[in-house]
Amino acid sequence: MILSARHLTKRFGAVTALADVSFDLRAGEIHALCGENGAGKSTLIKLLSGVHPFGSYQGELVLDGQEARFASIRDAQDAGIAVIYQELSCIDELSVAENLFLGRPPRRLGIFVDRPEAERRAAAALARFGVGLDPAAPMRSLGIGQKQLVEIVKALLRESRVLILDEPTAALAEHEVEVLVAILRDLRARGIGLIYISHRLEELARLADRVTVLRDGATVATLPIAAADPETLVRHMVGRDVRDLYPRRSTPLGTPLLEVRDLAVASGRDGLRLTDISFDLHAGEVLGVGGLMGAGRTELLAHLYGTWGDRISGRVQLDGRPLHAGGPAARLRAGLAFVTEDRRRYGLCLEQTVGFNLSLSSLGRLSHAGVLARGAEAARNREWYEKLGIRAAGLAAIVGRLSGGNQQKVVLGKALMTLPRVIMLDEPTRGIDVGAKMELYALVNALTAAGCAVLLVSSELPELIGLSDRILVLSRGRLTGVFEREQATPEALMRAALAAPLARPDAA
Repeated sequence: MILSARHLTKRFGAVTALADVSFDLRAGEIHALCGENGAGKSTLIKLLSGVHPFGSYQGELVLDGQEARFASIRDAQDAGIAVIYQELSCIDELSVAENLFLGRPPRRLGIFVDRPEAERRAAAALARFGVGLDPAAPMRSLGIGQKQLVEIVKALLRESRVLILDEPTAALAEHEVEVLVAILRDLRARGIGLIYISHRLEELARLADRVTVLRDGATVATLPIAAADPETLVRHMVGRDVRDLYPRRSTPLGTPLLEVRDLAVASGRDGLRLTDISFDLHAGEVLGVGGLMGAGRTELLAHLYGTWGDRISGRVQLDGRPLHAGGPAARLRAGLAFVTEDRRRYGLCLEQTVGFNLSLSSLGRLSHAGVLARGAEAARNREWYEKLGIRAAGLAAIVGRLSGGNQQKVVLGKALMTLPRVIMLDEPTRGIDVGAKMELYALVNALTAAGCAVLLVSSELPELIGLSDRILVLSRGRLTGVFEREQATPEALMRAALAAPLARPDAA
């Protein structure tokens, strides 16, 4: 046993975040930690990693048979405990190599930063872990999945004995997940203990040795992986059986709400391009967008929302009206909403309240003659706060202090309060637990039943297939496949993601 937590209890005022939680980790083991958002996973991680110092909780931590009394994060790091958080901590203004050696760069004469040596070591480290990135590339040029891989390599370079990974695959494409799986198996073989937090239950069977489930701040069960099938885990996590994760919808399709023809877009900033993109999105339809990381999925949605790229050719119509150049404000007025994959950077004002964030995009609808109707705003905020089941101390709670899943609900609520005709969802369930996912899936069904249309990007193939009526697949900025629900198998989608572009994309 390398690390154990014994009878941990942690309170924040009147709120008990952990209640008599016990957890242990063996050397050379991958121990998964599961639970809904708010179950106590993040608090447990912060205790193990020194964020919440000794004396701020009850119970004890034991490392290598000795009680650990971490006063800070540095104490935990010095003891060999490293954490890779779900929300990235990289610095976009620096290169990949500079991020890898942040705070401890190689130096010449003990004084000057040796950049060539840093890039040489970075290249060796990236190659060692199978990550094909240029050490000199600026972080801002990478996608969120590639940034996550850099964070993982950065933690592994510390030669930690205990590695805690919080949703490490949430932003990764399938081929990047395979790279990570190989890295983790290698670390396990070298005797490193890994705590693995994931809402992707299907990953656990091929990775974890044991699984511990938390619910409402308490330990519910610790199971060997052979006894931890998805149905059992879900029952422990949410306290009920989940028979149909992707409920079938029977909404008849209406007229096209979003029409895209021969769209070509270029971006001088990152060199990416979209070429010959054509499709229709109908009222009552969920149109999925698949493809590997870098295929252009996020860029397509961002361009339609007016935040990425310059249109070279093609036309876009929303509800029968041309959608010309313009930013997000014009798109929202036209009835188009966008839920970004990076909620902390682009979706939320983290230092503001839940209520402030919820109504931020719909203030025009809540104002008369330029004066905000505070009563109407409060009523609408309360309506969506309750409808989405946001877990917080109230509308006055600071949104940056909420769990990732509850932050995502606030982002969704902000978009839905604009009453969109078309809503674009980019990785909407990243970092959300299975119970919250089911709530979101039910919300998607309700939106399409009400006549809205949904454009959905997801890297989780079961989710993409389960929710979509049709699926477009992109590869290198071009359309490579259009699949009806009955045709959309994981094998067919992956073949299209790796294929050459269609000669003449069909607009279904």
